[in-house]
Amino acid sequence: MLTLHDYLPSQNGWKVRVLLGLLKIPYNSRMVSIFEGESHTDAFLKLNPAGAVPVLELEDGRAIAESNAILIYLAEDTPLLPADRYTNAKIMQWLFFEQYHVEPVIGSLRFWTLTGRLERNQAMVPAKREAGARTLAALERSLADTPFLAGDDFTIADIAVYAYGHRAQDCGFLLTDYPGFFAWTGRVQEAIGPGYPVHPYAIDPHSGA
Repeated sequence: MLTLHDYLPSQNGWKVRVLLGLLKIPYNSRMVSIFEGESHTDAFLKLNPAGAVPVLELEDGRAIAESNAILIYLAEDTPLLPADRYTNAKIMQWLFFEQYHVEPVIGSLRFWTLTGRLERNQAMVPAKREAGARTLAALERSLADTPFLAGDDFTIADIAVYAYGHRAQDCGFLLTDYPGFFAWTGRVQEAIGPGYPVHPYAIDPHSGA
C-alpha cells in the first residue's frame, strides 16, 4: 500500500490527501513532526533530499516528493489529468504557476501569519503582499471566461491552485475583491466535496514562533 508522509496543517499535503480521496486510492498516513526536525533526519532525507513534506512512498520503497509531482503521478490515466496534449500542457502551466506564484507568496504569508512569524519576516511582507495581489489578479483574469483553470473540466490544476489560493483570507486578502476567483473557489469546493478539512497550525504545539 502507498504511504503518505504528511503534516496535517500543510496545504501541500492537503492537495495529495484530496486527490487520493477523490480517486479512492487506499494509503497509509505517516505524520512527520517538521517543527521537531523529523523532516531533516537521515531517514527522511533518503525519501526527499529537500527535507519537505509531503512524500509519497510507493509499495516498493521508491519515493516521490513535491506535491504537484505526486498529483501528476496519481492522476495519470484519469479524467483529472486528460491525455489531450493542449489540456495537459495547460494543466502543467497552472502547476508551475502554483509553485512560482501561489505557494511561495500566499503560502508563506499564511504560514507567517498563523504561526506568529510575521514580525520576524516584516521586511519581506510588503513585497509578498504585492505579489499576492498580482497572483490573485492573474487568477481573476484567467477565470473570466472558463469555469476551471484548464478549461471546462475540473482537474488537478484546480486542486493545486485551490489548496493555498482559497486560504488567502488567512493572510489578509479579501476573496470577494476577486469575484471570478471567488466563484471558482465555490465550484472547486463543490467538485471536491466534504471530508477534506483544513487543519490549523494550532493543532501542533511545536508550530509557534
